[in-house]
Amino acid sequence: MTVPALLTGTVTAAPMADSYARLTEVFPGLRVTELAAGEAAPGGDGWVAMADLAAGGSALDTYLARDGAQVLRDYGQRGRPDVIAGFGLHRYAWPACLLFTVPWFLHRRVPRLPVGDVFLQRAHGRMAVRIRTFTCLPGDPAAALPEAVVVPDEEALRAELRAAVAEHLAPLLDAFRPRMRRGWRAVWGMATDETVESLWRIARLLGEERRALRELELLLPGAMKPYTGAPGFRELAGPHGEPLPTRDRFTCCLFYTLRPDDTCITCPRTCDADRVKRTVADR
Repeated sequence: MTVPALLTGTVTAAPMADSYARLTEVFPGLRVTELAAGEAAPGGDGWVAMADLAAGGSALDTYLARDGAQVLRDYGQRGRPDVIAGFGLHRYAWPACLLFTVPWFLHRRVPRLPVGDVFLQRAHGRMAVRIRTFTCLPGDPAAALPEAVVVPDEEALRAELRAAVAEHLAPLLDAFRPRMRRGWRAVWGMATDETVESLWRIARLLGEERRALRELELLLPGAMKPYTGAPGFRELAGPHGEPLPTRDRFTCCLFYTLRPDDTCITCPRTCDADRVKRTVADR
């Protein structure tokens, strides 16, 4: 399997900066800033600490009120509270997973980011992170940094990635789950979907979709609790016989409660013919 070359030269600070810059380059709707040691966390102007969100209460109420207002504005009707909670979790978890998977995919580095070290400015698509430790492979210039933890091989790094994403998402799933009225398997199925589909999307923008499909299958081969199953990619034939990858989501976003005839492209309710048509139009 082809893997990306590690960065060369000396890494003195902000070990994820190149990865996050490349992410913004292909996906301008998300900008990630690494906070320097001793730098104050952003506050005011719409910034929210993920630790506050994970605590539930008024911070989560305010966060979800935005989703409720957006649904009312866009669709002319109020969404059920559990649907709104699911939308809110998706709109955070999809980009949040990229904080971990993009540095791993591009530079074989995995940051540890508990909820206390992540901050979100939703309206402007901005995130700020405080990276206290990260994991990398031998031979990475960043291995010399005091916050680096070196693991021996690719499988060990994949294990660190699974653990880092789970560590970050678990408190948030705890907070959102009662409002979503879903069980543990369902919310971790959602976490699995967000991990897979966010990197899949970014890799396609990077021109590395095929490598992403292979690496996501290795990352989540199934039976990797708390995650739910493997990515389950399969191929459809395009109009000219070209292979078009697809998969079926583990969980439903419940968008059909607002628009019964609309489904996500990876929804099990979406037939293969519609998947082909929509995939071709999106490329």
